[in-house]
Amino acid sequence: MTTTLEIDSVTHRFDTPSGGVEAVRDISVEVAEHEFVAIVGPSGCGKTTVLNIVSGLLNPTSGGVRFEGRPIEGVHPEIGYMPARDSLYPWRTCLRNVTLPMEFRGLGDNRSRKETARELMASVGLAGFEDSFPNALSHGMRQRVAIARTFASRPRLLLMDEPFSALDSQTKLVVQDLFLRIWEEHRQTVLLITHDIMEAVALADRVIVFSARPGTIKAVYDIDLPRPRSVQDLVFDSAEFQSHIRRIWRDLHD
Repeated sequence: MTTTLEIDSVTHRFDTPSGGVEAVRDISVEVAEHEFVAIVGPSGCGKTTVLNIVSGLLNPTSGGVRFEGRPIEGVHPEIGYMPARDSLYPWRTCLRNVTLPMEFRGLGDNRSRKETARELMASVGLAGFEDSFPNALSHGMRQRVAIARTFASRPRLLLMDEPFSALDSQTKLVVQDLFLRIWEEHRQTVLLITHDIMEAVALADRVIVFSARPGTIKAVYDIDLPRPRSVQDLVFDSAEFQSHIRRIWRDLHD
């Protein structure tokens, strides 16, 4: 199986007025093409630091990261980033928010970009809201626009930093299912950062557990739940799903 992402012995320290803080220590992870990997761990354990290093926004103190065999040096056009907040531009309509990454990457002409954006908005259940502005939508609807925008850029690697954490429980289940359905069609390689064990198990093929700061890899779990999946079915009806959650929960609290 082809390896898309290699995190090789990454350590990072931040300088602070009170001295240096080691965020993560000796992190090594390989993510295969089309694999969905989630990282969970306690607050402050360096999960987002690792994501920022992979994205090219931050250089590690030591170690390195390779994307498709080449070192990551700065922001890469084939790597998408979905943050916790939707980060939509309020002065652009929803349609023009979705076309934005295609414009940045020079994908297609104006007409084809709009067609792609309309298809993606329909796939997240927002047909008819193309000309609406973000401030007219609920938070869940805005996050659906953000999902459409993320897939519009056709990233080969998708980084996700707590993308559903601001949603209420009911909306989160709906949006997670929507995301999974679209991901099943595109199958980008994904690295997800989350505090939510249920989310990690429901979405990922593999879950990596970080220790407290400095973050190190404490355990790795293969999630052998069949695909395609329904998050709602897993949450309410799957004993195997609950078993995975219990094992990871014990690791986090040992």
